[in-house]
Amino acid sequence: MARDGRTRREALVLLGATGAALAAGCGSDSSASPTTTTDTPSTNGTSCAASPTETIGPFPSLADFVRSDIREGCPGTPLTLTITVVNASSGCSAVGGAVVDVWQTDAEGHYSQYAQSGYDGRGDTFLRGLQTTDANGRVTFTTVYPGWYAGRATHIHVEVTVNGRSVKVTQIAFPESVNAAVYGSGVYASRGANPTSNARDGIFADSLASELATVTGNPASGYTAAFTVGVAI
Repeated sequence: MARDGRTRREALVLLGATGAALAAGCGSDSSASPTTTTDTPSTNGTSCAASPTETIGPFPSLADFVRSDIREGCPGTPLTLTITVVNASSGCSAVGGAVVDVWQTDAEGHYSQYAQSGYDGRGDTFLRGLQTTDANGRVTFTTVYPGWYAGRATHIHVEVTVNGRSVKVTQIAFPESVNAAVYGSGVYASRGANPTSNARDGIFADSLASELATVTGNPASGYTAAFTVGVAI
């Protein structure tokens, strides 16, 4: 279900506004420019089709944060995430001018903006952001590898809005081998492996092939992830 304020959101992105004022989170905010990529659109291992629709809750963004660098100083393994939006109703052609909103947990499995068990993130705004796709249907976010919380496989949320209308809400899964490497190192090591695998996750179990990111890199230097969202417009 779409949230309120779509028209305002797209206007903010197109005007390059800064969105709502940033509160103190993992650290000070920075605003890196999107990374240029040359990879061709894929469909996450499937034929051209609309991505699975997943739940938007329980922690969707409550304000607009127009930015490519969403870290706000959060510690963790660097992750450069490129999302490509394609139109499954038109041969997976690129969708330019779409607003892509992402949100995720920090290394400890916490979301900003919400009170959760053992953590009050209501004064924080970290690891949330939105951008408009270029002519190739792409946006790139600078973030950290997401942590995990009980009951869910590792994931990042994505919502795509076109012409003021939410056309897709989905989630990004990550390869188990990468999860294992990340969670055994750095700031993640104290929590260890995620006990919920992709195969046992209630969201990904029946649709993993369509929601699995293509990831390269290592914990020392960071990772690059590519993900394609198929919409039907």
